[in-house]
Amino acid sequence: MRTWQVERRKRTRHLIELGGLVVKAGFVDLTNDDRAIIYGAMLWIAAKLQSLEGEHARSLWAAKGRQAFEAERDEMRMGRRN
Repeated sequence: MRTWQVERRKRTRHLIELGGLVVKAGFVDLTNDDRAIIYGAMLWIAAKLQSLEGEHARSLWAAKGRQAFEAERDEMRMGRRN
């Protein structure tokens, strides 16, 4: 496979994974799939990260994300045991 094809597939997979996070976080359902709202929220997040409060927001959001991933992982493990 050519280098550009490999890179394109990697980029596509990355974009799909990011889209999955948008769905997983509930944005699609909460906004009735309104892309303007979703994009606006992401712009607000980006502005927050660029502000003086950016580092604080980054650590809070990272902790919340890690906690959600762990809870999901634990839930999947428990589901497999039942």
